[in-house]
This record gives sequence, structure tokens and C-alpha cells, in this order.
Amino acid sequence: MHVMAQPAAGIPRRTAPPALLDALRALLAERFSTEQAVREHHGRDESRFDAAPPDGVAFPHTTNEVAAIVAHCAEHATPIIAFGAGTSVEGHVLAVQGGITLDLSQMNRIVAVHAEDLDATVEAGVTCEALNRELRDTGLFFPLEPGANATLGGMAATRASGTNAVRYGTMRENVLALTAVLADTSVVKTGTRARKSSAGYDLTRLLVGSEGTLGIITEVTLRLYPQPEAVSAAVCAFLSVADAVQTVIETIQLGVPVARCELLDATTIRGINRYSKLALRASPHLFLEFHGSPASVKEQAETVQAIATLHGVTGFEWSATPEERSRLWKARHDAYFACVALRPGCRVLSTDVCVPISRLSECIAQTEADLQAAPFPIMLVGHVGDGNFHLWMNIDPANASEVALAESINRRMVELAIAMGGTCSSEHGIGLGKMDFLEHEHASDIALMRTIKRAMDPHNLLNPGKLLRLDA
Repeated sequence: MHVMAQPAAGIPRRTAPPALLDALRALLAERFSTEQAVREHHGRDESRFDAAPPDGVAFPHTTNEVAAIVAHCAEHATPIIAFGAGTSVEGHVLAVQGGITLDLSQMNRIVAVHAEDLDATVEAGVTCEALNRELRDTGLFFPLEPGANATLGGMAATRASGTNAVRYGTMRENVLALTAVLADTSVVKTGTRARKSSAGYDLTRLLVGSEGTLGIITEVTLRLYPQPEAVSAAVCAFLSVADAVQTVIETIQLGVPVARCELLDATTIRGINRYSKLALRASPHLFLEFHGSPASVKEQAETVQAIATLHGVTGFEWSATPEERSRLWKARHDAYFACVALRPGCRVLSTDVCVPISRLSECIAQTEADLQAAPFPIMLVGHVGDGNFHLWMNIDPANASEVALAESINRRMVELAIAMGGTCSSEHGIGLGKMDFLEHEHASDIALMRTIKRAMDPHNLLNPGKLLRLDA
């Protein structure tokens, strides 16, 4: 199937020379592969871009092995691309200039859990689900759920968040410290397990969100949280997206500490009804979840129900049991795949923005107006409690007019969000697809970003062709 070409097409490929491949085989033995199937698997993700396989794939087990691989690649001026679970939607892991992919999935040890301090250190290949399984008997959990079972190293690299971000924050707030290998092969340990520090530059947050362009993250120290004493969830149906969004805005402005607050438009509801075998009415919905003591959860839910009633809620149903809540949130996390299933054989262009909460209703309303005449399915969903929403546009990538319309919708939505004081991406990252928008959003400081990149990676070896253009 033909799919969309990368914006980086035409950049010269820096093919790994035979001497480098031989050196990596000698270092890693069977944990280095140049097999076509392995390379092709690591040359694609969930984005709409063409596959771009690397020249070889390395599977390191330690930070020292990562440093040795980087040293060999640097000696041969060959790009290095970090790979976690391959779930990104902006082309982060595609080897657009060739090179060696470092698959960190076998670096999957949970190094330490300090339950008394509410933190844990994990290797980059540990997934969210694996960490929470390990924590199950401690009374703690790691709350960020990006939807896919992503690796925590990848989540740190893209500054990911998820459905719980409105209460617990994003990876920016929840990474205390990192271990990373830099382009010069040095190993740095940033941050500490202390909850605050005034010591020096904040290198941890420099690397969080750098998308593998400044360093390869090999270990992450994370904040943990007590499992809530009580949890309740509600499903609210509305006549319009505007009513649902206004309910969210007033809930947040009143300071209700809702844990999850998800908007799903009518198209999304129809899609997940079919894909996840639910029977929700085909109208805009909010999925809500409340954490706390039994009394506080009850008070939060009653407050939100009262606000929703003022905005014409047409149904307010409780998901009382853990099984019902799990089914509800699994359906929400599977909504992307429900969108894929709406039009088999096509490809989803996924995009996201975030705006100040007071501008959310206006931003969504103007975006919705752009969607009405589209000839292809579009889902609008969002972690709207923090002003973030997504579009999933299911397009035929061989149809030039559909591709152009989808890109136009995306461009107008992003430019609108930036004009409202928002951002071009709240959690997907920049990757290949949003480099133009990053330059627009950060016109005053993009030169400083390039200076940092050139200082830390002067030969542009780490994930080249992503996040920043260096030819400006």
C-alpha cells in the first residue's frame, strides 16, 4: 500500500559501512541483526509516513553497551535511532537518513522501587503495564497511560502523558532523574531522587522531550503515587461537543480535582461501539474518573453532575465496578484502532494540540467547522481537562486530494491553537510531521534549540531529520 512520504525525503542517506556492521556483530553477536524483516519492523511506527528501515538493528542490554554502540557509529559517522515500542505517531523512529536502530526493549529491568519515597528507577525498555504489575502489591502506581503500552524511555523521550495527565501531570513532571548516553559516548546521570533542587541547569527536563536527538535515555527515575482509596467513573452524554466542553471548563475552573476527563465526539462513539462492542448513544460524551477518599470522590462526582446538568447532559451513568471501569477505559484507549477499522486499508493521520482551558471551546468549535465537509472519517477526542485534544483522520494516502485536505485541516487547527497561546503538540511530539509548526511556535528561540543540538551532537548522529532542521 502506498503511504505518505516523509517531509525529510531527499536528505542524503548515510549508509552504515560494512566495517561498522562487522564491529557491531562482534560486540553483540546474535543481538545485532541486518535481516530484512527485522529492519523493516524497526523502520515503521504508527505514523502515516513511508517505512524507512535502518541498515541494522542492535539490541543492547546495558548502558555500557549503548555507549559502545554509539562509539562505533560515531567512528563511522553513522546515524543512531533509539527505538522503544514503535508506537509513535509522528515518525520518530524512522531511519530517514539510514543508520543503526537501537532497540532498547531488552533493557527491561526494574532497577529499584523505593516505596517509602514514592519513586522507582527503571531501564528504558520497561513498559507502563510492566511497572504497574510490579507495583501492584506496594499500594503504589504510576499513573501515566498514553494509550499504547509504550516504553517508559520512549515516553520520556517524547514527553508523553495520557488520560490521567489532568491530575498527575505529564512525563515532564514525573521524571526525577535520567541516565543517558550522549553523542560523544559519555554517560550522564541527570537529576536526583530528591523532590526539588536548585542545583545547576535542569538537564533532566532538557532531555525529556528531546526525542532521541540529544541523548539516548537508558534509565529513568519516576515519581509514584498511592493507589486511591476510592475510584468512581461516569459516562456523560451531551447534545453537542460545545456543551461537553463547557462542562469541562467550568469543572476545571472550580478546582474539582478530576483524575480523568476525556471528550469523545459522536463519530468516535460510533466507532468504539462497533469496535469494542459497547452500546453508548451516538452523541458526544465525556468519560470521567474521580480518585480520592469515598467522601471526596462522591463530592467531586456530584459537583460535576450538577455542572453537566446546567449544560444539558442527556445521560449520566456510573461505572461502579472495576470491571466496568476497565472496559470503559480500554474502549477509550482502543479508540485509535476503532478509527483505523472505520476504513480498512487506509491510514490515519493523527494530530494533537493544546490550548489554555479558557480557549478550548472556541478552538474545538472552529476546528469542528473544518470537519463537516470532509469526505473521510474524522474522530475528535481529547484529554480536555488540560486543554488537549486530538484529531484522527482516516484517509486514503493514494488520494492526493484527501491527503491535501487532511494536511490543510491539520495546519489550520495547529495555527489556531498557537494563535490562542497554545502549542502544536501536547504529547505526540514533533518527529517528522510538525517541524514547520515548531519553527512557527518557537520563532524567537528555535535558534537557541539548534545551538543546543549542535553543541551536544555536532555531527548530527542522534535521530537526524527529526524535531529540528539544522540547515537554517
